[in-house]
Amino acid sequence: MKHIVLILNLILFAFFLKAESPYPVRGLCISAPSVEEVDTFVNFINNELAPAGLNLLILRIEYNYEYELHPELRSDNPLTKADVKRLVNVCRKNNIRLLPQVNLLGHQSWHGKAGKLLEVYPEFDETPDVKLPEHYEWPNADGLYCKSYCPLHPEVHDVVFDIVDEITDAFESDAFHAGMDEVFYIGHEQCPRCYGKDPAELFAGEVSKIRNHLKETGKELWIWGDRLIDGKTTGIGIWEASFNNTHRAIDMIPKDVVICDWHYERPDPTAVLFASKGLHVLTCPWQNAENAVKQEEMTRNFIKTATKEMKPRYLGMLQTVWGSTKGFMESYKGTATPERADKSAECFRELTRVWK
Repeated sequence: MKHIVLILNLILFAFFLKAESPYPVRGLCISAPSVEEVDTFVNFINNELAPAGLNLLILRIEYNYEYELHPELRSDNPLTKADVKRLVNVCRKNNIRLLPQVNLLGHQSWHGKAGKLLEVYPEFDETPDVKLPEHYEWPNADGLYCKSYCPLHPEVHDVVFDIVDEITDAFESDAFHAGMDEVFYIGHEQCPRCYGKDPAELFAGEVSKIRNHLKETGKELWIWGDRLIDGKTTGIGIWEASFNNTHRAIDMIPKDVVICDWHYERPDPTAVLFASKGLHVLTCPWQNAENAVKQEEMTRNFIKTATKEMKPRYLGMLQTVWGSTKGFMESYKGTATPERADKSAECFRELTRVWK
């Protein structure tokens, strides 16, 4: 009888061992819902995301919150503290780690419109003489994709750190995602403070400054990884890697910064680069389901074949969504109209199928 019980216990152990995901993080990064969508999104977390095995949710909140320290930075119809608490509570109930994101350094404008920070504080602009066009086109003579704030402006961190502190407190989060991707303007000739300085040192300095601020209250810094990859040497290109010499910052930033390594056109295996530099890394697909499955297989293989030092640095997978929250939810549930269909929902469904 004892032998039978032992065998049954071993079978159960083997089953649960097999069922357990080979990596700790199974995440989704998506825009925060609008005020009108909070109820629907809470139900979506309960009924779709949690059963799919999700254990990390990054919400791109930006200035879509009723900030008290800087009410001048609120977007129109912002989420209230009560709205955020509903999101916090449903994630806690489902054992989902919840992180807010506010883009710092880069992505301070979009096409012809300044972001809220530069709209209210234009003195923080790294390129004050680059005017936002009425009709945006890429490429353009100014090399304008998105504006940046000047990381050396003496007052910029007084404002952005207030935002960081308030939003992480509201989300009761132990980490913060600062974005920091696709920074094309850095060390620009129009900036009297930054011009002539090493772009890698400027980028690393800003990462370190944000990280050190968060560290004071025991929080982690998360960022996108593209500016830390040499786009010229690797051939990865100007979007998913750096062409403006920020890549050397990979050797200058603190090792406890978490890297979200996104590749959308090809399943490039750069997670090993970050892990070999001592950084923890997640692999991030978007809307190509075939690539996402290859990236997931690659992550499993990295972990399987890694040394004991490297193995824990591969944290897992993070699906990214760049369409609307409503469009993603409808697409995932199969109720979206053709014009609202979001391929990232199909990608996420395939990812959840293989990551269990």
